[in-house]
Amino acid sequence: MNTSSEIEVVPSAVDSQSGSSRRSFLKGAALTGAATLATLGGLATVASAEQHEHDEDDNSMKAEHDHLKKGDREILIAAEIAEALAVTTYSNIIDIAPFFKALEADDQGYLIAARQEEMSHYLLEQSVTGQFTPFTQFFYPPKMFADAQTTLNVLVTLEDAFIAAYLVGVRNFSTRNLRVTAARIMGIESDHRTLARVVGPNVATQFGGPIETITGIQGVAESVDPPNNNGYERTLCWTSIDQALAALTPFVDFHAANKAGFDTSQAYPFQPFNPTLPNPLGDFTSFSGC
Repeated sequence: MNTSSEIEVVPSAVDSQSGSSRRSFLKGAALTGAATLATLGGLATVASAEQHEHDEDDNSMKAEHDHLKKGDREILIAAEIAEALAVTTYSNIIDIAPFFKALEADDQGYLIAARQEEMSHYLLEQSVTGQFTPFTQFFYPPKMFADAQTTLNVLVTLEDAFIAAYLVGVRNFSTRNLRVTAARIMGIESDHRTLARVVGPNVATQFGGPIETITGIQGVAESVDPPNNNGYERTLCWTSIDQALAALTPFVDFHAANKAGFDTSQAYPFQPFNPTLPNPLGDFTSFSGC
């Protein structure tokens, strides 16, 4: 690489002109540039208006529903199952997990907001497919909502799976709008994974806290310090939505749950509701995100 002392500056034609000529040249260039920008700006305004009208059509629920391909539908139905499972998980943590009410208000707020967000994701996907989740009750490992360590292990396991599943969508959806939407939802699932790890050290002593390690889907106990321990989201090497469905099968199928050692004496129902997101600026506006 040349250093500054090794670079030879060759005088240009403009440099050889008088100072007055240079000023005239620059002034003329500025005026020409301004006129060009004004013209381009006008064209851009027209193009933007036309593109906006086109985007409104492309970003509508009806447009996505009408142009849905078989592979897109399969991914979205799998996502609906995952979101229904997530809603059910968060709902029962909030309603019956003993450690929940002993958490600080901001930790409770995270879990409450996550429940709202997962329900919003489900309804968005259901509006596109026109189909409801094929599974409406779920099984969990023993002590799922009684033991805080189990609760957080399973919660992070599920969020790991959801992140990887939406990355399958980013990889395999047939349209840009669906790929962008999958990425937007995946980002929220990543928030949930990190914040679930934030909760661990704040679990009260009488409920087994503080929890300093949490085991996710890869079966490795990971320190909660720092809670945001991913430089990049983990794909789990999933390239097909079938891999995500296989991971979720013990939560939805009695025989698979039994084989996995889950508690099959009780199934927890998915109970849909109308969500209220924490901030309107974070609400869904269109498939392109504008």
